[in-house]
Amino acid sequence: MVEIRFHGRGGQGAVTSAELLAKAAIKEGKYAQAFPAFGAERRGAPVLAFTRISDQPIKIRIGIYEPDMVVVLDPTLLKTVPVLQGLKENGMVVINSKTDPEEMKKKLNWSGPVATVNATDIALEELGVPITNVVMLGALIKIRPDLAKAEDVEEEIAERFPKIKDQEIKAFRRAYEEVRVAK
Repeated sequence: MVEIRFHGRGGQGAVTSAELLAKAAIKEGKYAQAFPAFGAERRGAPVLAFTRISDQPIKIRIGIYEPDMVVVLDPTLLKTVPVLQGLKENGMVVINSKTDPEEMKKKLNWSGPVATVNATDIALEELGVPITNVVMLGALIKIRPDLAKAEDVEEEIAERFPKIKDQEIKAFRRAYEEVRVAK
């Protein structure tokens, strides 16, 4: 089982990212869960969302406290939220950042793999808004193609955003191509 924690701010689509990923995995015959963790947050407040993906039925029904991966949709959260808390040893961090992944590893003081993609700029250029959820999924799927096939994620994106599916899929594909990883 792979457990992923998404860190974002209200309105950035962290919950949508978790759901789209789970639906794509289910489409492939895997088992998946996606759920948010937030209270009275509002637009701009930190939020968490989670996805579990497995080849076996998932019987766990609690939050994810020791994820295999952490996806950070908003780099400003690195200053205020302990995004690495509980991340498994050698767990991967995927961050929306212009920073080179080797430099980010040092900044985070993290020994596991770190990936960066400039999701904000991609979202602004392709969508006209700084909503990075689909963009970050592109980076995540490039790094971990075992989670779900890119084509299945694109189908889920098209279903979720039918009026802007072409722009969303273009943003997804750009992140897929532009993500950088430091092992």
